[in-house]
Amino acid sequence: MQARRWQPILVLLGCVALLWSIECVNALLDHRLNRWGILPRTYTGLVGIPLSAFLHGSFAHLILNTVPLVTLGSFVAFYGTRTFLTVSLWIILLSGTALWLLGRSAYHVGASSVLFGYFGYLVARGWYERSVTALVVALLTLVLYGGIVWGVLPTRSYISWEGHLFGLLAGVLVARFTTPQRRATPVSNLTMR
Repeated sequence: MQARRWQPILVLLGCVALLWSIECVNALLDHRLNRWGILPRTYTGLVGIPLSAFLHGSFAHLILNTVPLVTLGSFVAFYGTRTFLTVSLWIILLSGTALWLLGRSAYHVGASSVLFGYFGYLVARGWYERSVTALVVALLTLVLYGGIVWGVLPTRSYISWEGHLFGLLAGVLVARFTTPQRRATPVSNLTMR
């Protein structure tokens, strides 16, 4: 029973270890793996939809993504391994597809779209589910990382603000379609005093 409780966190940490392993190999190859990122509206860029979140431009880029990815990923993993994997996969595919269709013509790499997706998912899940737990997690997410919403603005040319925006929107969309909705109490079941 204890092992099952920690399974989602172990899966998350395994994903982070994979990111760091890939960055080590990518650095040794002078970041040539980044050609497998998303290059919008090209056939080769299609391969980047599932792969770009695992590639980074530098160790500094990966370091900036790791802490919020682990924190927000832990909040998503709180809901279970299956939820964590489902949410992660859909965020990667939806944000990657939107980026391929609408992004600037440049290689887009990095896990920031995923962490923005986690942010959107957690806040939206609080809104849609409206359970005490989901609302507390959403509030904690907003308090710790509410400032990241500024990352969806085009402030620097080397930052994929589109990836941030599409990740955030993908997370909200995933929450909308995967969150158990709280049912309203029917009026016929209410009593007046």
